[in-house]
Amino acid sequence: MRDVSEKQAADDKVAVVIVAAGRGARAGQANGPKQYQQIGGGAVIARTLDAFLTHPKIGPVVVAIHADDGALFRRAAGANADRVVAVTGGTSRQESVRLGLLALRSNAPGRVLIHDAARPFVDAELIDRTIAAIGERQGALPALPVADTLKRETAEGMIGETVSRAGLHAAQTPQGFPFWPILAAHEKAHHLGKADFTDDAAIAEWAHIPVKIVPGSPDNVKLTWARDIAMADQRLSSAPRFPDIRTGNGYDVHAFVPGDHVTLCGVAIPHDRKLSGHSDADVGLHALTDALLATCGAGDIGTHFPPSDPQWKGAASRIFVEHAVKLVRARGGRIANADITLICEAPRVGPHREAMTEALSAMLRISRDRISIKATTNEKLGFVGREEGIAAIATASVVFPGDVPE
Repeated sequence: MRDVSEKQAADDKVAVVIVAAGRGARAGQANGPKQYQQIGGGAVIARTLDAFLTHPKIGPVVVAIHADDGALFRRAAGANADRVVAVTGGTSRQESVRLGLLALRSNAPGRVLIHDAARPFVDAELIDRTIAAIGERQGALPALPVADTLKRETAEGMIGETVSRAGLHAAQTPQGFPFWPILAAHEKAHHLGKADFTDDAAIAEWAHIPVKIVPGSPDNVKLTWARDIAMADQRLSSAPRFPDIRTGNGYDVHAFVPGDHVTLCGVAIPHDRKLSGHSDADVGLHALTDALLATCGAGDIGTHFPPSDPQWKGAASRIFVEHAVKLVRARGGRIANADITLICEAPRVGPHREAMTEALSAMLRISRDRISIKATTNEKLGFVGREEGIAAIATASVVFPGDVPE
């Protein structure tokens, strides 16, 4: 088991523990544990991971898996396997959660969500509602009011009584908590040998941590039986689907200062001035970096390369683009197209377009016909028209694995 790195927990995003160590015997073992069975052309756990890894508020993700499932998990998760921390789970769900929380301890988040891998239909709105309800000493539980009439059975298999459903809810996951209180509750239960809690809200209740109910989702079903797997597969297979193509855009501007050249799209162009900036001030590449980062929700250029950091003083902006490309490819993305418009009165871009295209082709690792570099003036209007600086607009299109429902 390894801990989450300091870099992963550096921001204030919400951590996630996904429980995936069970054997899922009720779903049948012919095709392996239920979290690795196929629905809609992908593993159950792959859909679950994608729901959290694509959410902008989510930071480190820990997955508790069975000791025998390392290779199975990596195959099922694909490119996302390298974006999470996999730890060996315990013999019970409760113990797996505790071990997952411990993996976060050295660089603890403020808040954590705990989710069952077998709930692949969790959506962004439910995640948002749960996160919003977490307080410093308060947990959050998504739940649905019980709609069916409830009957209590006698020892003889007869109806003993009708149970009032007023105020009763069916609990779902993800359940959210302030990190340290829920970890302390799990540790206390472990040391006292109390191992009969069926979910984390029950442990929180036992530890006197208040838990707020938030509206659950009827789509957020837990796949328990073989029939559930079959119905989930049918649901996904019959839904109209479209390729997961994402488009990001970026904008940047830099002012002129005294100098002898400008760097645009990786090419040094002789000029009577240069652009002011902490790095080489390549306005085109800065805009392109933001566009690429936008396709996978990875923030902006300032997030990764803050101008306050002296190591980036005078740095070549191709470093920024190549970093963004690496992030996109780590998520399984394929760059389909890059389009940059440079807005300036001078210098002339046309004579250098071929060199710029060549430089971008090497940075992006795509063919030249997928790259467009255009230039326009601002018709003497505004700061660009007064030749006070240069602006750039960039658009990037990236194809990610899988598809999305209509």
